Amino acid sequence: MSSEAGESAATAQADRKSHHGERHLHREDIRQIWRECQKESFWYRALPASLGSMAVTGGLLYQGIWNASKRFGPFPKLAVAGILGYAVGKASYVGTCREKFQRLGPFPGSEDGPGFGPGFGGRGFGPGWPGHRGCPHVCEECKKKEAPSPPTETAQS
Repeated sequence: MSSEAGESAATAQADRKSHHGERHLHREDIRQIWRECQKESFWYRALPASLGSMAVTGGLLYQGIWNASKRFGPFPKLAVAGILGYAVGKASYVGTCREKFQRLGPFPGSEDGPGFGPGFGGRGFGPGWPGHRGCPHVCEECKKKEAPSPPTETAQS
């Protein structure tokens, strides 16, 4: 009975490792970081950027630098400023969120961590998408494997 328990513990330990030998990432860990990223990006970036852009737009309208719409008043310009500020604030948190996911460790099949696999960050949209170039980085082992072997002396004679 104790040997069965030992075998099941060893199997469970093996199941926790990915094919890269790294720690298995649980979905709950990923969900928790995703929720944390959403919450922090809203409160620390998107909301302040939105309110700030609306305040600047309101100031420009109040000073007369920008004119309010005759039909709708200042509301369309304030709404657009709020939406753009929100989008810029959310987008500005992407790097911080990426770092949080990278701290979890590598995700099977990607180099950057969960949710940020090949194709993220200006390298296209992933395999199969138009414009996909892949990662330009090549490790030293791969360079040695791909390097052409030097010609032999008999081939040069």
